[in-house]
Amino acid sequence: MDDVPPGETLAALAQSQQESLGPKVDFNRRGFAVTALGVGFALAAQPIQAQTVIHTDDQGLDAGEVKVPTKDGLMPAYRARPHGADNPPVVLVIHEVFGVHEHIKDLCRRLAHAGYYVIAPDLYARIGDATRISDIPTLLSTIVNKTPDDQVKADLDDAVRFAASEKANTQRLAVTGFCWGGRQTWLYTEQTPGVRAAAAWYGPLNTPGKSPIGLAAGAKGRVIGFYGGKDTGITAADVAAMNKALADAGDKDSRIIVYADAPHGFNADYRPSYVKVDAIEAWQNMLAWFRSHGV
Repeated sequence: MDDVPPGETLAALAQSQQESLGPKVDFNRRGFAVTALGVGFALAAQPIQAQTVIHTDDQGLDAGEVKVPTKDGLMPAYRARPHGADNPPVVLVIHEVFGVHEHIKDLCRRLAHAGYYVIAPDLYARIGDATRISDIPTLLSTIVNKTPDDQVKADLDDAVRFAASEKANTQRLAVTGFCWGGRQTWLYTEQTPGVRAAAAWYGPLNTPGKSPIGLAAGAKGRVIGFYGGKDTGITAADVAAMNKALADAGDKDSRIIVYADAPHGFNADYRPSYVKVDAIEAWQNMLAWFRSHGV
């Protein structure tokens, strides 16, 4: 993968919707180490490719930081929604390995301009500020590897409940995520009946512990995946295994699109991995997927 060093994989990481989301879970959690989102791009993602960075304005939007109530405190999140929109559908955005930095905030604004209420919680906030760590090995060992999947699931549930409290239409719920968040997109959808549609961007598929492949039966025709044919971390064999798992589960609708000449992270316009033509096509495919599933 482009955002992990050689030899590392992200496999090493290990109210209206309340019934469909499931009950809140007590993890005997710690408090929150981070109470506010960082500013700018994550240090570990440097250097930034300024010539390709997309900046989406917030004109016509209500956009900015919010605090999401959880069992053990307030979780910072970035929220964007069309100003004055009545009961808009919801897109839950799951950040990449670098946390909720400027790129994730920009993706939220893009989706809000498409008519969605969008929220991206900082799923690392209990442990530390991922955006301020300058190297990947430290980021993985001190924050990412200490963020358990069950905790992520509960925090995402709380973000959806927060959206409902702001009168967004969580009966029309989609989820999308990138890299680390792409894997979590598969897992969250596979375990959450209330999700209508999901788009997983180059998320690891064959992982220890909870695996998207192992939980494929839960996809139920709701997930579209976007992967790069030149991704050195997520192999063609992984994609083939995921497709087989979906087929074995009788899922004829979920699908994976592989962009043959794209590397990992091809939607990350701030990085050298960005492939504009594939990123644009995949983004349009995502929006069409959401619409076709009633979101």
